[in-house]
Amino acid sequence: MSHDGQVGRVRQLSRYPVKSMLGEDLDQAYVDEAGIAGDRVFAVLDCLTGKVASAKNPRLWRDMLTVRSTLTPPGSTGAPAVRLTMADGTTETVTVTGHRDPALSKLLGRDVRLLDRAAPGACIERMDPTQVRTEDDLRSAETGSSGLAAGAPPGTFFDFAPLHLITTATLAGLAAHSGRPVHGQRFRPNIVVEVPDPNAGFVENLWPGRRLRIGPDVVAEVVIPTPRCVVPALRHGEDEPDIALLQVLSRHNRLQAVGSLPCAGVYARPLEFGVISAGDPVEFC
Repeated sequence: MSHDGQVGRVRQLSRYPVKSMLGEDLDQAYVDEAGIAGDRVFAVLDCLTGKVASAKNPRLWRDMLTVRSTLTPPGSTGAPAVRLTMADGTTETVTVTGHRDPALSKLLGRDVRLLDRAAPGACIERMDPTQVRTEDDLRSAETGSSGLAAGAPPGTFFDFAPLHLITTATLAGLAAHSGRPVHGQRFRPNIVVEVPDPNAGFVENLWPGRRLRIGPDVVAEVVIPTPRCVVPALRHGEDEPDIALLQVLSRHNRLQAVGSLPCAGVYARPLEFGVISAGDPVEFC
């Protein structure tokens, strides 16, 4: 690969076993058509509305971003299971049963259950980020419904495509514009790509339509820039809410390719499968 094809290296590799919950950082991961193994393999279903729970509607689900999910072996019945660690350090193992889950319902304040496959036509509620300028707006801004996994295999819980990448340059640019550190976990990427020039800005805006080789085996096609919702502005674990970050994105990276929406990062679709490790080179191919 020539120097012109070099993009950077895998600085951080992450998966989020439960949609809209905190996840886990990895040293190594297997990637196939459904993205990183174990990523978004579960979601929470609102038993009242029949919709998949998502922090994109923070009126109902913002507390999900205070819970860390990690994969665990199946439960005693053989049902798929996930281990949840709450903000106070207590843990709970939740399984897929087809019925309301008492522990999860108590945690989230609504009747919910765990899913391991999205039904056809599954959707989430999404708050309009352009209406959110203050913390109070998170209680009053309008929401609408949107479908899942338009660029991913059927039955998955991805917002769009199976891989989400963001660069260290984008994070540094957002920090420079906002005047405070911006942590990658706010954007929930699978891969943070460390690029050579920390001042390159939103460099991945130029990637859609190109293919990336990540490590020795994996090739992914970059599909579109990632439009941002309200989630980056919410509390993530110990990271405090940052409502102003929405205005920073709106001022500095609106892209016509996705309807003039504020963006950060890109969605990608795996074409060739294999193992990715932290530190692997990322190159155009």
